[in-house]
Amino acid sequence: HFALFSCILLSLSSPISFSLSLPLYPSHYLFSYILLNVLMSCNVFLTGDITQKGYEKKRTKLLAPFIIQAPPERRSKRSHRNGGTRDDRYRSDIHTEAVQAALAKHKEEKMALPMPTKRRSTYVQSPINTRTPPGSLTLQKHNSNFQAPPSLQSPEAWINRSVQGSSTSSSASSTMSHGEPKPAQDILTYIYIYNQTFLSFLAPPENSAPPPDVTAVVPPVTTRGPRVDRPSNATVRGMSRGQSRSSMMETADGVPVNSRVSTKIQQLLNTLKRPKRPELSEFFTDDSEEIVEVPQPDPNTPKPEGRQIIPVKGEPLGVVSNWPPALQAALARWGATQGKSPALTALDITGKPLYTLTYGKLWSRSVKLAYTLLHKLGTKNEQILKPGDRVALVYPNSDPGMFWVAFYGCLLAEVIPVPIEVPLSRKDAGISQLGFLLGSCSVGLALTSEICLKGLPKTPTGEILQFKGWPRMKWVVTDSKYLTKPGKDWQPHIPTANTDTAYIEYKASKDGTVVGVAVSKVAMLTHCQALTQACNYCEGETMVNVLDFKKEMGLWHGVLTAVMNRIHTISVPYAVMKACPLSWVQRVHIHRARVALVKCRDLHWAMMAHREQRDTSFTSLRMLIVADGANPWSVSSCDAFLNVFQSHGLKPEVICPCAASPEALTVAIRRPGVPGAPLPARAILSMTGLSHGVIRVNTEDKNSALTVQDVGHVMPGALMCIVKPDGPPQLCKTDEIGEIIINSRAGGTMYYGLPGLTKNTFEVIPVNSNGVPIGEIPFVRSGLLGFVGPGSLIFVVGKIEGLLMVSGRRHNADDLVATALAVEPVKTVYRGRIAVFSVTVFYDERVVIVAEQRPDASEEDSFQWMSRVLQAIDSIHQVGLYCLALVPANTLPKTPLGGIHISDAKQFFLEGSLHPCNILMCPHTCVTNLPKPRQKQPVGVGPASVMVGNLVAGKRIAQAAGRDLGMIDDQDLIRKYLAEALQWRAQSDPDHVLFVLLNAKGMTVCTATCVQLHKRAEKIAAALMEKGSINTGENVVLLYPPGIDLIAAFYGCLYAGCVPVNVRPPHPQNLAATLPTVRMIIDVSRAACILTTQNLTRILRSKEAAASVNIKTWPTIIDTDDLPRRRPPQIYKPPTAEMIAYLDFSVSTTGMLTGVKISHAAISALCRSIKLQCELYSSRQIAICLDPYCGLGFVLWCLASVYSGHQSILIPPFELESSVSLWLTTLSQYRIRDTFCSYSVMELCTKGLGTQTDLLKARGVNLSCVRSCVVIAEERPRLALSHSFSKLFKDVGLSSRAVSTAFGSRVNLAVCLQGTTGPDPCTVYVDMKSLRHDRVRLVERGAPQSLPLMESGKILPGVRVIIVNPETKGPLGDSHLGEIWVHSPHNSSGYYTIYGEEGLQADHFNTKLSFGDPQTLWARTGYLGFVKRTELLDASGDRHDALFVVGSLDETLELRGLRYHPIDIEISVSRAHRSIAESAVFTWTNLLVVVSELCGSEQDALDLVPLITNVVLEEHHLIVGVVVIVDPGVIPINSRGEKQRMHLRDSFLADQLDPIYVAYNM
Repeated sequence: HFALFSCILLSLSSPISFSLSLPLYPSHYLFSYILLNVLMSCNVFLTGDITQKGYEKKRTKLLAPFIIQAPPERRSKRSHRNGGTRDDRYRSDIHTEAVQAALAKHKEEKMALPMPTKRRSTYVQSPINTRTPPGSLTLQKHNSNFQAPPSLQSPEAWINRSVQGSSTSSSASSTMSHGEPKPAQDILTYIYIYNQTFLSFLAPPENSAPPPDVTAVVPPVTTRGPRVDRPSNATVRGMSRGQSRSSMMETADGVPVNSRVSTKIQQLLNTLKRPKRPELSEFFTDDSEEIVEVPQPDPNTPKPEGRQIIPVKGEPLGVVSNWPPALQAALARWGATQGKSPALTALDITGKPLYTLTYGKLWSRSVKLAYTLLHKLGTKNEQILKPGDRVALVYPNSDPGMFWVAFYGCLLAEVIPVPIEVPLSRKDAGISQLGFLLGSCSVGLALTSEICLKGLPKTPTGEILQFKGWPRMKWVVTDSKYLTKPGKDWQPHIPTANTDTAYIEYKASKDGTVVGVAVSKVAMLTHCQALTQACNYCEGETMVNVLDFKKEMGLWHGVLTAVMNRIHTISVPYAVMKACPLSWVQRVHIHRARVALVKCRDLHWAMMAHREQRDTSFTSLRMLIVADGANPWSVSSCDAFLNVFQSHGLKPEVICPCAASPEALTVAIRRPGVPGAPLPARAILSMTGLSHGVIRVNTEDKNSALTVQDVGHVMPGALMCIVKPDGPPQLCKTDEIGEIIINSRAGGTMYYGLPGLTKNTFEVIPVNSNGVPIGEIPFVRSGLLGFVGPGSLIFVVGKIEGLLMVSGRRHNADDLVATALAVEPVKTVYRGRIAVFSVTVFYDERVVIVAEQRPDASEEDSFQWMSRVLQAIDSIHQVGLYCLALVPANTLPKTPLGGIHISDAKQFFLEGSLHPCNILMCPHTCVTNLPKPRQKQPVGVGPASVMVGNLVAGKRIAQAAGRDLGMIDDQDLIRKYLAEALQWRAQSDPDHVLFVLLNAKGMTVCTATCVQLHKRAEKIAAALMEKGSINTGENVVLLYPPGIDLIAAFYGCLYAGCVPVNVRPPHPQNLAATLPTVRMIIDVSRAACILTTQNLTRILRSKEAAASVNIKTWPTIIDTDDLPRRRPPQIYKPPTAEMIAYLDFSVSTTGMLTGVKISHAAISALCRSIKLQCELYSSRQIAICLDPYCGLGFVLWCLASVYSGHQSILIPPFELESSVSLWLTTLSQYRIRDTFCSYSVMELCTKGLGTQTDLLKARGVNLSCVRSCVVIAEERPRLALSHSFSKLFKDVGLSSRAVSTAFGSRVNLAVCLQGTTGPDPCTVYVDMKSLRHDRVRLVERGAPQSLPLMESGKILPGVRVIIVNPETKGPLGDSHLGEIWVHSPHNSSGYYTIYGEEGLQADHFNTKLSFGDPQTLWARTGYLGFVKRTELLDASGDRHDALFVVGSLDETLELRGLRYHPIDIEISVSRAHRSIAESAVFTWTNLLVVVSELCGSEQDALDLVPLITNVVLEEHHLIVGVVVIVDPGVIPINSRGEKQRMHLRDSFLADQLDPIYVAYNM
């Protein structure tokens, strides 16, 4: 027992696989079974769920083991295996043991992998009893008497421990086993100690700090309906850029977060900290010039050492006197002399004989068909078919007789048959590629049977469906009753075999394209002769054929060579094999067959089913041809089959594996042996050696060995070489793996209709190591990889089409399938259906494995299987998997005989239509060729040196300025204060209409003349002084919907000497999310009073409001709807223009609530600047469709008209939700020349009116009047949206030059604004790789990795900007990206904070350059950009300097030493799949997290994970750490249409997103 226990402990394998390697006596079974179950529970397996629902379910399951239940019956071992009855195609006991040993080694160092999180609705949940919580002991089911050790008994103890900071998540199952010693005290105590040690290894130290975080948490994000600023709960601007905003993350109720999400990310980080295998020498350097380095060869790489191979010659092809001159002649002979002799027996679906076709019938029917084809298809004078025309044969596998007649009928008519599969629907795997074959062969006629024709898909009118990619074809039925018997004087012409094409066999290549291999008449005949000689066929033998008779071995042996030798063929169709796997064995027994043609699959199925059939005998069999014997994994099936059936008379020398390909036909076949002769030896090869293309006998690491059997000798009359599979066909060395090439008369001649491909495959001249051809005879590439062993035996180790070239090493897809299947697939993989292929991502091939998941497989089983497959393949093949996916059973595309259509599966994967139910991406393991991380230069080089360096290099300092403001005239002096300007206008031009407010119907709801606005302002000022008892300089909150009331209240505050604070009102339908923001601004600004409307007053005091905030502590609320007509005793005039005029509060995209102080002087300067830039005066009209709550939007809505006297038509953006065309119809109706809008408005129009431009035109909308349409924003211009808008509305007259953009920031509300004069905004293309290094390199449009950027409008008069290095504060040259600093009279005066942050004020508002111009005070915008001098001229005739904004400095992502802008990654992600509506990225603990909104079906969710990972890796050279798929509208967006990425991050980490799926990339 002790020895047994030691062995089991070492291997940790399952009892089933263990029974293969250890002799277990009956007394051991119970002990080992119990012990193994205990040990399996040690496989610590962490899972977690983000969603609350999932958490509750998991918790219930975790507690289930502690609820006493009746133990369920123990399942027998046999029932456990039943699910996998068909998984063992690649079964090898030695390999299985190797895999288990490799996994055991991994268990010693295993880390918890974070399990992906699904919303439960995205998959069908397994019954609860099959979903055993990981870590709960299987042993409990069998013995409920065991007691847990004291420290493990209490469920609360371990649940609390996991919450308090163990590495499991709060929703994860316990990692401890609850098993429990009784008599076997010592063993179970050992297991308990083992578990504790394991847990201590996994859990972080007791007092270790949580990972650093820079976020604060916000309330849950609701749907995207109302656009609301959502500030973080308690963050007011008050820290320097880049400083972390919170040393420790908290949940909404202040509890420190060890949330489920962050725990999983911590697990992910733990897995990424594991040492990777040594990286390959990096061959891609991300520099200004992209230098691709050749990888340095590893000195330890095994290299071939043998001499150059000598071509191997087969035995001479014997000449037999009675061999026919052509195959048709053989049929004619047997038809005449042996008419009663059986040629073919077909079976019905039950496996019983359906009919037997004699040679006489075969001959007569073939002649009738030949005559019909040549003489009866067209009219009397018209011959549709001529000799040499191609004809498609479309017959099902269940009808071999009709196919035989059609094939030989075509040969007799001298037309070329092209056998293809029966199309079942338009969606068949590879259906369009089959159309390519028919097109390249110019096929216009298809022969089929009546039954088959009836089964073909039809159109509603009854015609055959036109399949995708197929040429138009005429269908001809070949049943006997439709054939015409020829006259006695007509005989088919049978010429001697020549080089004309006899038939075309289809072949699907690796990329899915289907080509036709043409076989000449002489090649067909010679091949039959060679097979007859090699297989020693005799006249009158019986053969059982399980293979597809339309192609390859099934056609060559079962249809062609059989007729040549008058063999009786029993054809067993695939459908019969599915119903009765033993049917072919029964046929061998009943008919005493001499030869059987099978694949490994048939051997395995027969083995599985043989218990049901006792009376089978193989004594008659002299040759069992294994058609896929070239698959290295066939040796296991052959051995196992022999082991089972040797007692039934099967002789070892009967098994004859062979190697063949469509191009070279049969390459080699093992000759039937003589009884008693020694069997051929096996080669045990090192997989590491194979991956480097060399043959090394494996002596050291038994885990990574491949056992291969020979496929016999070269065919008679053939010459064979081995050449390198890539590059010129250079002969290999004797210990080198290469492609087998063949010279023989019995081979394919060309790819029909494809001369270019033909030359590379059928006309290969091998060369020696010096590149000199070794002769002139052409060889044919077989597509098989192999070598020549001792005694000239041929060994095949794989196929070119299954070759995966990863990082310069070769891996065979079949080998990877075998390893995956050796990892206990019984519970997880459906019928062993696994597809392996590679995809090209970022300059290398990446391995992808897709398997079908059993319907009853649990999530935990599936994930555990996936993680073990990763480990096994890593250990045995030393290659990292890029992606492992499980799809529902029967959903992978199928080949006609039930295999997996690999190229279609790969296509589905790449286009995102595979619909997996589980997916695991491991890019961190296998992507080892990333660009080198950027090493930042030490700050030892001072800014002065940089500046001198720029000047020496001829680069100008990156600075630009708007034109001068000019002299101030008397009128402008009057407008020094806006309140005075309004009074002056009310006196000088009282009836001039300043504002017009429109509703959703385009009707004017309210207007304000100068005098009306003045009087309304007076009423409000009086109310403030009387009701509010407001003192001069106190802050007053304005809470109004967009309209004229807001404007009046603003001027009322100025008249009363108060400081207005404009706040967006709460959304009535979403008070919980929007009211706290209002409350926060009121508290932060210390407002003494709130001015608002009657309706909003009711909302502020409602019960619904009370649920979100404390409504009892509101400041004084003044309803301004019905104020009495009163005038204030006096209108306040500030003593100095530097006094604060108003406070401008806004939430930045990073979630910071910032209030800035705007002085009277700044307002006046800004309004004057806008007036000059846009040429605004009293007779002008402008239309504004903006939110009037902060920034330039507020200035244009409330201030500019009073200053300049122009009329503003106000369109509240929310009105567009009910009438999308309101803004555009207003522009047309009022003939507006200048309009201002936001990106949100532009996007609404683009999406809502994109298909309605004709309707707008019909309604008379004409936008040719619009001279400038300026988008007001604080971000990089959205070029794609601007272009879409311009293109869409070009049809209604919008000029392509009209759309432009403005740019402002917190420190200066308007830096740029496209005016009416000056050059059009220009667009440049910059190199993204350089941009990541903070360099600006202009490239041509369409260059790879180019980023288009649009100028952010013209710099306003009086404004100067300079580009500065944010670290050194030194000026930069115009080829660098830096922070935009601004100097202008309308800069903000500083941040408004409760506690004076003098240092911050100085840094952001009054900062100086460290070199160059140390006197000027600049304000830091916090945005990165660059200045470029263009060829355009400005108004003064000088060359125009354009300012380009690239992105916010706070939002940039510093990854691998490079600077990334989130918007660039998001644009790439949004292009990855049609179902991605919107996306946002952020980083957490150096992991890149991508959140994507899914606008399609939830079954697309998992398809997005690899596509997102691919596109970010390809375009940005970054590995995505976490992919989160969410519902539409989850990504929060503020009123300006900007994404609130930090809010999103906070919500994700606080587990408030309810994601559809979260994938943690390993």
